Amino acid sequence: MAEATIETLTEDAARQELAELAQRLAEANEDYHGADYPRIDDATYDRLKRRNQAIEARFPHLKRSDSPTDAVGAPASDAFSKVAHQQRMMSLGNAFDAADVADFDSSVRKYLGMSAADPLDYTAEPKIDGLSLSLRYEDGQLVQAATRGDGRTGENVTANARTIADIPQTLTGVGAVLEVRGEVYMHQDDFAALNVRQAEVGGKPFANPRNAAAGSLRQLDATITARRPLRFFAYGWGTLSEPLADTQFDALERLGALGFSINPLTRRCPSPDALLALYAEIAQQRATLGYDIDGVVYKVDDLALQGRLGFRSTTPRWAIAHKFPAELAWTRLEAIDIQVGRTGALSPVARLTPVTVGGVVVSNATLHNEDYIAGHGAKGAEIRDGKDIRVGDWVQVYRAGDVIPKIADVDLSQRPEDAVSFVFPTTCPICGSDAPREAGDAVRRCNGGLICPAQAVEKLKHFVSRAAFDIDGLGAKQVEQFAEDGWIAEPADIFTLEARYGSGLQQLKNREGWGEKSAQNLFSGIRAKRQIPLDRLIFSLGIRHVGEAGAALLARHFGTWEALTAAVDAASPENEAWADLLSIDGVGSVMAGSLVTALGQAAERASIDRLVAHLQIQPVARPSGEGSPIAGKTIVFTGNLEQMTRAEAKARAEAMGAKVSGSVSAKTDIVVAGPGAGSKASKAESLGIEIMDEAAWMALIGAA
Repeated sequence: MAEATIETLTEDAARQELAELAQRLAEANEDYHGADYPRIDDATYDRLKRRNQAIEARFPHLKRSDSPTDAVGAPASDAFSKVAHQQRMMSLGNAFDAADVADFDSSVRKYLGMSAADPLDYTAEPKIDGLSLSLRYEDGQLVQAATRGDGRTGENVTANARTIADIPQTLTGVGAVLEVRGEVYMHQDDFAALNVRQAEVGGKPFANPRNAAAGSLRQLDATITARRPLRFFAYGWGTLSEPLADTQFDALERLGALGFSINPLTRRCPSPDALLALYAEIAQQRATLGYDIDGVVYKVDDLALQGRLGFRSTTPRWAIAHKFPAELAWTRLEAIDIQVGRTGALSPVARLTPVTVGGVVVSNATLHNEDYIAGHGAKGAEIRDGKDIRVGDWVQVYRAGDVIPKIADVDLSQRPEDAVSFVFPTTCPICGSDAPREAGDAVRRCNGGLICPAQAVEKLKHFVSRAAFDIDGLGAKQVEQFAEDGWIAEPADIFTLEARYGSGLQQLKNREGWGEKSAQNLFSGIRAKRQIPLDRLIFSLGIRHVGEAGAALLARHFGTWEALTAAVDAASPENEAWADLLSIDGVGSVMAGSLVTALGQAAERASIDRLVAHLQIQPVARPSGEGSPIAGKTIVFTGNLEQMTRAEAKARAEAMGAKVSGSVSAKTDIVVAGPGAGSKASKAESLGIEIMDEAAWMALIGAA
């Protein structure tokens, strides 16, 4: 359901939504800051928080005591001792576009009484996507390290912080107290290696470097943290017994001189335009930095002006985070690979320099087909302003929600001089068979059929998928391994697996990763699927254009496998059997053609027949229609129905034992014609078929 606009909310609706937002955002804060396992992405979190603020702005008297607007982080975990921050660790306000940055600059100048012409410098630096940490030094010695927590109270992780090489244990030339604040993070290469080690020991992989860094720092056992490759960038400070410098930029350089890592992309910028230029520059470099960032932070450079600007309840007036769009990132296209699917489709896949997009590390993206690579859409229209995609290009990756990542744009200014147009293959990269592109088809398809190993394996994966045979213990991973070892080559081989590998020297139970119990469970799962409903069998065959809904239509119409194959075997374009096939409501020429082609190819049909020989196919039980005036009749609906939907009318007719057809033929018994009925009614009249209006139809079935 779409959200109501803020302007149309009633006071009661606003009160209820603020309560819901408070709960949802509190849970999100706990997931992100407390559990290090976020369940919503940053873009969704930011959208919900902006909506909460907008509702509060319209109904200020409804602002809750637990308002997300006033929240920073999440409460410190009870697993650690608590640390009260002497100077609160604040969060930052967010900017999402150039207008927001201009508004920030204007608000700063207005607060300070400065005109647009007055000079005002800012310091800008990448916003590291990690875990905030405050380090307290007394007389140059590290005495305490604390997470942000809720901004006022954090978790004592001193022992863990001491294991991070980037954090100095001793400082020289500093005052009695110095609190250095920064971000703990993990390099992308180290993150990938950590996940490999996690997999080797059966551990759960981390979703992204931020989660890995946060989870590693917040270990109760510091020896585990010591084995994790954590790093630290300093970006600010808390309590000071003496100032570091007069400006933000110079203070950061002082921290660098003391031994802290300072981000090398930090710059002093004289205007909002300079800030935006640096933002664009950093966004372009994002994938090659080696660590995750999710924006650029702008701070008024003059520390005296920062002091005058001060703080709001949870954010400083002198700083803002210009966030990158959560679903977009730039990275390098390293290669284009061609994958072959179960229908023979040649699908291009982009191999990318890994980059985090929407909280997920992305290294692959779909390229759809050869037209998409060339810069053309489905109907020949230009996409990306006609820019083609080449290996070596700097590309913008798009990902939203669970959508498969794709390439949204190409930066031609960074295209390598030796980059060449991608030549799409005309032969299958797996079996070498021709891969023609038929008229009207957006993709090329390998015509190798069963001789193509890629198609065979993909068909087997589809065969055991959840909506098909769904055999316990036999998933895509097992299918790949059995096919690679030559144990199965077609679906029928699955049902002879126990006879071939259930006993003797080469037994399934003796394979690595298998045992007596798991082998017997698999054999039992296979035996259980020898009885299969007709619709599942049809879907399992992986016939192009025949999905779950199409398989159900065919199963309902024909009832048995024998009736289906007899009808399909007899059908060819222009004959009566073909017309009967097309008369099934929901079956068009494309689906019918695919079905006839698949069952008509000698090799594929022989493979299907070998499978069927092992099965007991359960027919689809049709409604008896006993006592029904339309039982056994073929009904066609045409025109507009006013008292029930077309879907409801079809379901009602089938429940009463009738067949519903999509076209009129000599076998049609009744045509129900509503307003706007056209050629179908005319044809029925010419054939002498009974025609009735909706009122007569309702009376006939007893629904009037």
